[in-house]
Amino acid sequence: MNLFEYQGKRLYQDFSIPTPKSIFISSISEITDNHGLTYPVVVKAQVQVGGRGKAGGIKVAKDFDELSKFSGEILGMDIKGHIVESLLLEEASDILEEYYISFTLDRSAKSYLMMLSAKGGMDIEEVAENNPEDLIMLHISPSKGLDSETIIKSIEDAKLNESYKDELSDVISNLYKLFVEGDCDLVEVNPLAITNNGVSALDSKVSLDMNAIYRHENFKDFENEIPIPVSEQFAKEKNLNFIKLEGSVGIIGNGAGLVMSTLDVVSEHGGMAANFLDIGGGAKAETVTAALEVLESEDNVKSVLINIFGGITRCDLVANGIVEATKGKELKWPIIVRLDGTNSKEGLSILEQNTNEKITISSSMDEAAKLAVEGAI
Repeated sequence: MNLFEYQGKRLYQDFSIPTPKSIFISSISEITDNHGLTYPVVVKAQVQVGGRGKAGGIKVAKDFDELSKFSGEILGMDIKGHIVESLLLEEASDILEEYYISFTLDRSAKSYLMMLSAKGGMDIEEVAENNPEDLIMLHISPSKGLDSETIIKSIEDAKLNESYKDELSDVISNLYKLFVEGDCDLVEVNPLAITNNGVSALDSKVSLDMNAIYRHENFKDFENEIPIPVSEQFAKEKNLNFIKLEGSVGIIGNGAGLVMSTLDVVSEHGGMAANFLDIGGGAKAETVTAALEVLESEDNVKSVLINIFGGITRCDLVANGIVEATKGKELKWPIIVRLDGTNSKEGLSILEQNTNEKITISSSMDEAAKLAVEGAI
């Protein structure tokens, strides 16, 4: 589960990671003259997407009038399909230097991975591509952990300001502690800054491992604070794994690996997926019907690709679901179907006996992706 910035910074406080003084609001009426912050104040849109600043979702207010004005402008703003419903008002920092740090899990190496760079405040992907020598990547054995000597060496190797070596070491150690003890999939700070008040985490990107929810009471509290789009809520109620994306090709598949591969093939043909929708193994007719109903609520979907490889899942049941969901309906978009595996011949026969001018049967995943991309234009 990805947290909002204000939630991540709430976690930071629990692990003694310094952040600027701030308040969280969800309406203009919550802003008063005695808010307790010292100007200038940064008004920050709380959305789970990058590029807030470029989109106008971050502004600096020098007084109460500007604070009210900017807050009103940002609340309700659409940033890459995400509507701003809340703000973090934060005291501006006098930044001397900006760094990048993150902790995540490198499954291929079966270890934790720390990335550290003196070039903070910019996309780490850009740093890795254009200046790889400026990015320190350190694998950490879960059994050994991260000791102070390793942290100090990493600070030196990354060419961070050694005048703040002790403060940086403490913050890095506490971020690692949060990552491990907090059961996080990702902890990222960009920028981790040297300010006039010392080292401070000016941003927060935290993802929690929800498999560990039984160990953390606050996980459920965080989850309840995160608004769920109508389509995702509906999918959740139907036990479907659905994630909204920014493209126009709706994707339905069985199994996370197959769905991700389908997204990649759509991309190879110049398209972009509108969603990730996994109906799971053993999907039946009603599951497929529910999946198509979810996509009907997504305005950005222009075509749909149903990619099924039958193992536990029976292709004839999937075909029945497609027929039931589309029979007698005027479809909003073309549907391309690829069935392979268990009872695929029976499934294809069902579709052929219940033809629909907007449903196309494809014999391969590659061809199906190509047709879906063309249908979304």
